[in-house]
Amino acid sequence: MAFRIMPHGRLQEWVADENGYFADEGLDYVFVTGGETGGRGRDESGQIRSGAYESYEAGRDTGISCACHWAVSSAAANHIGKLVASAYSVTPAAIMVPPESGIRRPEDLAGVEVGVGFHSGSHFTTLQGLEAVLPPDQINLSFEGGPNDRLDGLLERRMSAATVFGVQLYIAEAFGFRKVLDTSFMIAFLVNEFDADPADVEKYFAGLRRAQMEIDLRPERYKHFHDRAVPEKYRDAVDVRTFGPGERIVFLPYEPETYRATQAWIGEREIFAEPVATSTYDSVVLAPATP
Repeated sequence: MAFRIMPHGRLQEWVADENGYFADEGLDYVFVTGGETGGRGRDESGQIRSGAYESYEAGRDTGISCACHWAVSSAAANHIGKLVASAYSVTPAAIMVPPESGIRRPEDLAGVEVGVGFHSGSHFTTLQGLEAVLPPDQINLSFEGGPNDRLDGLLERRMSAATVFGVQLYIAEAFGFRKVLDTSFMIAFLVNEFDADPADVEKYFAGLRRAQMEIDLRPERYKHFHDRAVPEKYRDAVDVRTFGPGERIVFLPYEPETYRATQAWIGEREIFAEPVATSTYDSVVLAPATP
């Protein structure tokens, strides 16, 4: 059975595919798309309260996928899948405002609605970032859907500020939008423990490791792959050659203390209506393949 990979709007999977790195490892694989976020419907308050975590609850039809480490570690704690502890990635992200905005400093965001995605990376990282500069009662998050929803809201001036990451961040910059607060954050990998062979996971990461080195060495060769994540309506208005390399995979362990600190941070803020299950690190991580 082919290993089902859900790309994350980044370069690494496409580079590994094009350069034959997955094939060199003997990985039988297929790319799947969709299912990255939950439902899009707005509630009675006008907000979209469904996101990355809810998409895991609903079930992603994939062997391996990614989301912010807060959502992935919570999904693993609730035994929705297994957290891959051998690597993580970091994506550039920021709270952005229109070029004409009077918001200049992080403190100027006091009381200002900041568009984020519910139970998704932008939600957690914006809260974490703003807590460093504002008291809790001055932080005002608005749940505005997925990355492209928030990008549209920014560009159409329906949002005074929003957190965007990766390609959406580069698009906003191309339209002259300004960064008020950097909110770059960690992304983790979740494996479907029922369908994924640990040996395939190791082959996948071996391919990604080679792809990451190639991107670090010659990023200009691969920026054209950013086009795949640029919404069609913006493609004629942006030049992906001006974009940065985006998300970077870090081949360091997501350690037990990182997992425990992340779950403690979530619990202290009561982000989930129902507490995430208390699970030990050893019970949520993917066991390595047997040599």
